[in-house]
Order: sequence, then structure tokens, then C-alpha cells
Amino acid sequence: MRGETNLQQLLRTMKPALNEGEFIFYSLPDLSVININDIIFSFKEKEGFTVILEKSLADKLNIPYSFVAAWITLTVHSSLEAVGLTAAFSKALADEQISCNVVAGFYHDHIFLAKQDAEKAMEVLIGLSQLG
Repeated sequence: MRGETNLQQLLRTMKPALNEGEFIFYSLPDLSVININDIIFSFKEKEGFTVILEKSLADKLNIPYSFVAAWITLTVHSSLEAVGLTAAFSKALADEQISCNVVAGFYHDHIFLAKQDAEKAMEVLIGLSQLG
């Protein structure tokens, strides 16, 4: 099934959902030290594997971190070929001084941002969808 590509439709129907929990980013040389089922996201960079993990797991494994993130999912099925969605929501967040780290999945876009900015970010995203 192909995802939505129309920007106005994407904005109107993005329906942001704040996921429960706290999340951290970490880099490691290989994935063998972490159970693959515990990884929220992984990406291979030349320096190693970036992973996103639940903060509680990082604490249990004594993994250091300096950034605790909230996770917002845009529940609309956006196409990987859609143009402008990331630019629209990242600008709206930036206008409110909210930094965001975006991960595109096959079906949805996921936004990781400072935990303390989660509620404000939800307000911004819901407001943006009402304008779309």
C-alpha cells in the first residue's frame, strides 16, 4: 500500500501521538551487545550503530546518555516520496525553539525531542494540522 504524498492532506491528517516513555540515543560499534528486540531504532553510520533505546533499559545496562527524549509519531501513512512534510513540521517546531530529531519509518514519521518540550510540541503539531 502506498502512502500519502499530498502535503495538505498529510498535514490535515498527521494526527501526532505522544508515545509513553523516555528514550535515549547511543552509539556502539556493533549490535551484538543489545537484544535486537529492545532497539527502537538503529542506523549504521561509519562511526558505528546509532540506536534509540528506552531510558529504563539504558539505565539497567549502565549506558551513558546526556539527552532524554520524548517520542511523537505522526500516525498518517506518509509516502517515503512525500515532499515537504518534514520541512513543515520541523519549521513549526523550530519557530517555537523546539529541536527535533526525525526518523522516517516505512509507514510513519517519528519525532524525538527533549522530554520537557513534549507537551508544547504536541500543541504545535496539532495546531499545524488544523491549518493544513
